[in-house]
Amino acid sequence: MTTVLTLVPAREHPELLAPPVAVALEQLDAAAAATVQTAAIDPELADTAAFCERYGVALTESANCVIVAARRGGETRLVACVVLATTRADVNGLLRRHLGARKVSFAPREAAVAATGMEFGGITPIGLPADWPVFVDGAVLDAGAGAGPADGVPSGRVVVGSGIRGSKLWLPPTLLLARPGAERLDGLGRPAPDAAP
Repeated sequence: MTTVLTLVPAREHPELLAPPVAVALEQLDAAAAATVQTAAIDPELADTAAFCERYGVALTESANCVIVAARRGGETRLVACVVLATTRADVNGLLRRHLGARKVSFAPREAAVAATGMEFGGITPIGLPADWPVFVDGAVLDAGAGAGPADGVPSGRVVVGSGIRGSKLWLPPTLLLARPGAERLDGLGRPAPDAAP
């Protein structure tokens, strides 16, 4: 059974956001901040597939943010990849070549949580450390959620985490490129064989 979501302006509800996400939204101008909405969800359903099934959101309207560790010349740095839920980030192919890294792997859960100040399963590109590179697959930027089951959802939105497992954010995908260090990387998301559209 689909559960109807109630969307509210994200900046007005910091209790539904991780602290770094709330700070990042406060730093947006009023017009940009007004385009970001949030909705409370069951924290047990934060994982994308479970969330989409319960709340009637298409996987093609949902984006995942994964944190990876890139190693080059004895140095390791954390970077973020944003891909549609129907895909998997091509970290050992395209991303590794793009970064010129010797090795790229998914960051351990504890490291990702500590470095972002967010909950695992809710990590989002909004509010990541300012010096991190953020690579956004072109398919995310070309996507956009329609009205769906949530009342009042404008078209041209994608769903991402909010930094906590108890809510999600709806925002224009172009907003993901607004921060310094963000870059469009076409082909970053490769089709996932077990992801249904």
